[in-house]
Amino acid sequence: MKQVQSTMAGTVFNIIVQEGEEVTVGQTVMILESMKMEIPVEAETAGKIVKINAQIGDFVNEGDVLVTFE
Repeated sequence: MKQVQSTMAGTVFNIIVQEGEEVTVGQTVMILESMKMEIPVEAETAGKIVKINAQIGDFVNEGDVLVTFE
C-alpha cells in the first residue's frame, strides 16, 4: 500500500479528498496548518484512497500516515 505521511507537525486544517476517490500525482489531498501557515499535502503517487487517517482539527506529527492508497 502507498501512503502519504506528514512532513511536519501541525494541525489538519482541511481535507480535500474523500475515501474511495481516485487521485493523481501532485494532487492536494489535505492542508495542514503550522505556525499560522497553510501547507498543502500532495499525493506522491496516483491511486484510490482507501483510508484517511486524520480528521479536521487533529494534531499530527512528522511521519504520521495521513492517507493510505490502494
